[in-house]
Amino acid sequence: MVLVYSDEKKLTLELLHKAHDLAKEQQKKTIAVCIGHEADAQDFLAHGADVAVVVQTPLKEFKAEEYATILHHLIKEHSNETVLIGSNKNGKELAGRLAAQLQAGCIMDCTNVYLKDKKLTTERMVYSGNAIAVEQFSSHPQIITIPPKVFDPLPKNEHHKGEVVKKTIDAGQSASKILKVQEMKTEGINVEDAEIIVSCGRGFKKKEDITLVSQLADVLKGRTVGCSRPIAADLKWLSEDHWIGLSGHKVKPKLYVACGISGQIQHIAGMRDSGVIVAINKDPEALIFKSADYGIVGDLYQVLPKLTNAIKDKMG
Repeated sequence: MVLVYSDEKKLTLELLHKAHDLAKEQQKKTIAVCIGHEADAQDFLAHGADVAVVVQTPLKEFKAEEYATILHHLIKEHSNETVLIGSNKNGKELAGRLAAQLQAGCIMDCTNVYLKDKKLTTERMVYSGNAIAVEQFSSHPQIITIPPKVFDPLPKNEHHKGEVVKKTIDAGQSASKILKVQEMKTEGINVEDAEIIVSCGRGFKKKEDITLVSQLADVLKGRTVGCSRPIAADLKWLSEDHWIGLSGHKVKPKLYVACGISGQIQHIAGMRDSGVIVAINKDPEALIFKSADYGIVGDLYQVLPKLTNAIKDKMG
């Protein structure tokens, strides 16, 4: 059986797509785990799960030690051979602990999972995206973490038949305690869900000039501004909410416009799955053009106002 878990519902739905494919190929079932979120169970069934296990627990926040114990119990009970975990901050910690408890193999941040020669095979980017490592498991269970936006959820099917199982599992109490939970301050944007993103890079001379990007984003009805690492991490012109790249956010919009971004591999790794990529750069040799569907070679201070006005006229 293939077990799926993430503390983010949307990421769980994405993992269920790959879990459904793997289970179907091996003639097995897919189990989705909900820890303390019973309301999500029916959605998991509608998106491909054969069984939704609802674990009732007194825990109010995520704790890797206790959550690993809960999943350990379920994996042993259902004899799960493959475990897919969402590769966010909590998921990575959980996967590592779970693998240690089970003495199992664990591969992080996979971008593809498939069967080859009857062995579970994974692909993941290494060396900042310059190469892809292809790895196979030689034992069970097999633990894999998958980042957001790698797979799209299956279309919702209310007629898909499945079973909801409620369980109470005593995970015990670890020595660590959560003393305080403080929400990170954000600007209220979510680049990971945006369908249109206009991004700025080191080609801008000063912070105020980023309004050129905002104006283009507005006329495209996207209203989402992204940026490369220097803008958020070095210059602090925008918050890290806007940062797109290997160390920032991974995005998958329908349209991505890169303005004054050279195209270092760390940035490309965060937006390479975009539907259509448009690059604007005055350097005809800029790496960004190798990843772009359309390229404009020119000074962004001249190109952006003209492009914004042209689109505004075209869209009425």
